[in-house]
Amino acid sequence: MKVFISSDMEGTAGVVDWDQCRPSGSGYAYYRELLEQEVNAAIEGAAAAGAQQFLVNDSHSAMSNLRPDRLAHRARHLSGRHKPLYMMQGLDESFDAVFFVSYHGSMSGAPATLSHTYNPRAIAEVRLNGVPTGEAGINALVALGHRVPVVLITGDDVTAAQIEPFCPGVRAAVVKTSVSRFAADSLHPEQAREVIREAAGAAVRWLADARLPAIALPATLTVRFRNADLAEMVTWINGVVRADEVTVRLSDDDPVRLYRTFVTMVLLTRGIDE
Repeated sequence: MKVFISSDMEGTAGVVDWDQCRPSGSGYAYYRELLEQEVNAAIEGAAAAGAQQFLVNDSHSAMSNLRPDRLAHRARHLSGRHKPLYMMQGLDESFDAVFFVSYHGSMSGAPATLSHTYNPRAIAEVRLNGVPTGEAGINALVALGHRVPVVLITGDDVTAAQIEPFCPGVRAAVVKTSVSRFAADSLHPEQAREVIREAAGAAVRWLADARLPAIALPATLTVRFRNADLAEMVTWINGVVRADEVTVRLSDDDPVRLYRTFVTMVLLTRGIDE
């Protein structure tokens, strides 16, 4: 059994500030260790339930946060920037399950710790088939395209709620409760890892009952930007059309191609001043 793990960082228990999850931050060295331990907890729980192979796509920021020698169960480690499938690079039909570890919510819903959707300087809201979504729902498009179920998500309570419309029945390991965008009530790190191990094991044991993402095709992403210039810029991409001054829409019957178009939009708007 093969498990694909996409790991972010903002959803780690105890993480509530950008300083804690940016390599230049004074708290980064400590909090990257907490992230590694949560990733390992997911691997350990899945391995105890019968999973044999793991690929971890290091998906936060510059995508070089995890130390390969610290990963449990001799997991493969995919790191580095400019991945064609970004947070979902490496997933294909040979995998049996997808885990989203240390994920966060979007800014468009209830207050979620360190909420954003790919590029907080550019993107204000994303809707998938009319439903507000964060990165988890968008990334589920790739899982659907490769016909692999998303069976585990770890992070805060808002993130767990936001993925449910797209991945009904997904196991959620809630390791903190969001108070605001920069505050959360977190479990002790050891308890957080226990919760993740248990949820990962249950996800693997009940894999036969898992469903593919519930995303109707052709799917439509509606993206609201922070200003009209950004919305105009992304219409340079074929298939992206203006919905209003700050909003664009893109649709496709191929969920992986739709995701790649969205990622192209994100990369195009990187480096834009606020």
